Amino acid sequence: MLTLLLALRVLQAPMDEGTFVVRSDSGDVAREAFSLRASRLSAGGSGWVLASTVRYDRTRPIIVLSPILEVAQDSQPVALQYDVADPRAPLRILGQLGRGRFTVRLLARASEKAREFPAPARTIILDDSVFAFYEVAAWFSGPTPSTVTAIVPRGGRRETLTIVDEGIAATMVNRDPVSLRHVTVTGGANQQVHLWLTADARLLKVEIPSRHVVAERVPAS
Repeated sequence: MLTLLLALRVLQAPMDEGTFVVRSDSGDVAREAFSLRASRLSAGGSGWVLASTVRYDRTRPIIVLSPILEVAQDSQPVALQYDVADPRAPLRILGQLGRGRFTVRLLARASEKAREFPAPARTIILDDSVFAFYEVAAWFSGPTPSTVTAIVPRGGRRETLTIVDEGIAATMVNRDPVSLRHVTVTGGANQQVHLWLTADARLLKVEIPSRHVVAERVPAS
């Protein structure tokens, strides 16, 4: 069923794009502009490309995170190019799927490291400071719990998470009361993440209570 759903998504060429305001303890700390679109992948075949730019500019130095993630029709992440613009320690992260493993290379100014992570079926890519990745994570939600493997390349860790669609519930987005689809992502370093989505699967809000972080989508102009 999941493969069929994803294949239909490709045929329909869906697209989502928007901007999140990221808040920590109620103060704005960053803005994230992202797009998700059906596309040909760099290694061939059809899938999706999720591109994000997150600018943390409320403190110094300014840090900009720019990941581009490619996801195949079977929902597996197949490639990642991720630039971390930090004047103290710039970094490029390259990820590639192959033979059931996701290989991550970390390219710094004076060093290069590589690490392989087991990547079984139902693997997703996440990052502690990039919130658009959770839109892909929500694809795995249903009324019964779904277990996924999450690889966090910049954090150097692999986690087992449980994703559940909790149904329609009330919340606030940009101080307005709304009823949205509520998805929970439980496990790992963040403990529990709350995702709030529209009926057509657009991600409007991400809440991480353990870190006092909320990312809310800016209304379209």
